[in-house]
Amino acid sequence: AQRCHTEEIDKKCNCSTRVNTILSLAIMILKDQKRHMKSAANKPFWEEIPLAEMSEAQWESLCDGCGLCCLVRFEDEDTGEILPTRVHCKLYDPTSCLCSDYENRKTYVPDCVKLTPGAIENLLWMPKSCAYRRLHEGRGLMDWHYLICGDRNRVHEVGVSIKGTTICESSVNDIEDALDYLDEDLQRDRSLG
Repeated sequence: AQRCHTEEIDKKCNCSTRVNTILSLAIMILKDQKRHMKSAANKPFWEEIPLAEMSEAQWESLCDGCGLCCLVRFEDEDTGEILPTRVHCKLYDPTSCLCSDYENRKTYVPDCVKLTPGAIENLLWMPKSCAYRRLHEGRGLMDWHYLICGDRNRVHEVGVSIKGTTICESSVNDIEDALDYLDEDLQRDRSLG
């Protein structure tokens, strides 16, 4: 199998639009973080504000950039077990660990799941290290999360992310071929190291 090249993605979406969208979202998040990082009790917003009451910028800022939610998964029809693979979505950028067209992803990947506060309970396939899942389960953010340590690369340095360890779904002949890349290790709680 071959690695996914950004040229394949660029055919599907305008690169400058993708960059502008990512930059706009980042600026919005940073502005909102400055306004809402600390509550009246001087605690970080994620410790004070319930997930369902967070602003869009606060909600989006919780994403740690691990990329685990962008993996192709299968569900065992007999057991219901979710089986992750080392094959990523065609819009996933393996260099940045971000969606290359987040704002328009549903256009290109209609079955992409939009994570919302109301959907977390139904998404048991979400990684155990995921900030959304951790907060929903009352476990708090890990020390490697950039909102704690201030370093967006820390998630990669500690081995939580999938950066550089996957192939693109467009590099397999048929999506069922992704089954050749099953990896049970992706189900463990990677936040524990």
